[in-house]
Amino acid sequence: MVGYFKQSFLVSLWFVFLTFPLMVVKVNTLKNVVEWRWMNMVYVAVGAFVLSFVWRWALERRQRKTKEAEFSDDVLAKPTVGQRLLEDPKVFKPVLIVIALATLGFPWLVDIYQVNIMVLALIFVVLGLGLNISVGLAGLLDLGYVAFFAVGAYTYGIMNSFWGFGFWISLPVGGLMGCLFGVVLGFPILRLRGDYLAIVTLGFGSIAKIVIENWEELFNGAKGIAGIPRPGLFGLEMNIEAATTYTYYLMILMVLFTIFVTNRLKDSRIGRAWMALREDEIACVAMGVDMARTKLSAYALGAFWAGLVGVIFAARNTYINPNSFTFMESALVLSIVVLGGMGSIVGVIIAALVLILMPEYLRAFSEYRMLMFGAVMVLMMIFRPEGLISNVRKKYGGRKSPTEAAHG
Repeated sequence: MVGYFKQSFLVSLWFVFLTFPLMVVKVNTLKNVVEWRWMNMVYVAVGAFVLSFVWRWALERRQRKTKEAEFSDDVLAKPTVGQRLLEDPKVFKPVLIVIALATLGFPWLVDIYQVNIMVLALIFVVLGLGLNISVGLAGLLDLGYVAFFAVGAYTYGIMNSFWGFGFWISLPVGGLMGCLFGVVLGFPILRLRGDYLAIVTLGFGSIAKIVIENWEELFNGAKGIAGIPRPGLFGLEMNIEAATTYTYYLMILMVLFTIFVTNRLKDSRIGRAWMALREDEIACVAMGVDMARTKLSAYALGAFWAGLVGVIFAARNTYINPNSFTFMESALVLSIVVLGGMGSIVGVIIAALVLILMPEYLRAFSEYRMLMFGAVMVLMMIFRPEGLISNVRKKYGGRKSPTEAAHG
């Protein structure tokens, strides 16, 4: 502890020295005087000391836990809070009932603005679960995921503006178009890994945005497509509030459907192939797994969900333009997957809700939003690299023989 105090004190002095011209000295050009703000120096010193001390203490505690885990079987066998929440029926069943009741009653307890924001958060939940297939399960980094999102949105916009098709016809078509473009992207990058894969997917997202901006005959260029109808219900006329509430419940069903499908895929044969590909591609191919089919299926199924919610996004906004599909959206969805936990469905849902809702409810700190976002990501990568809720692998064991069961 004495060493921590000494090192933190030196760090605080260094920060005071670095920030002295900016935080203490202020030149008043109107009165031609220099103002000395000595209290700012105290604030910087105290803040730097506390942060440095907590940082060093947390790192030392993490290293101690890692060493204990290496030499103790009890530490490895002890379930975490997240695992207890997911595996213990006495814990997760009451929590699940409370969440279900709160979800169903949410539109009737808050105003329409909050419901609209929640719809956007649920859209990013599905996007995160879709990207979790290619990144979290298959280990294929995708920095151009927003391109599939744009494909779904513009599919609905074009089908409605040119041919007059409604929401329910465009919804599966948007998903299939996203799936098709996922296969188109997957073919050229079957042999790429690491940084090269990231660069190609990033270029694909940029190309998609440039094509949308410049192909005015089809996509209407930078002006975008306006007047897109909201989701309908047997031809009933709905005002904005009713349509938003209807879209909210539609997204709840979409999230549940996505969770069901992705969970089944995760435990299926193709899901096992994805995880084997993520761990070691060479060993996976050596064991007889078809690399091309496995990678293409991961990109296609991940892009399918982006295309589906792209249609819902266009219906929610009733207007789309190229600025809605930038690299920042891809980075945000990737951050949701990393923050929630690679391959973890519950973790991705929690991370999506946090990253989308927190900026809306903390608008007072809008100037420091990206600074706080970056700090949270750095802390997560250092202290919890596995994410908020780490992925728990299922273990399969054969039945014990009568002799083994008798001996315990």
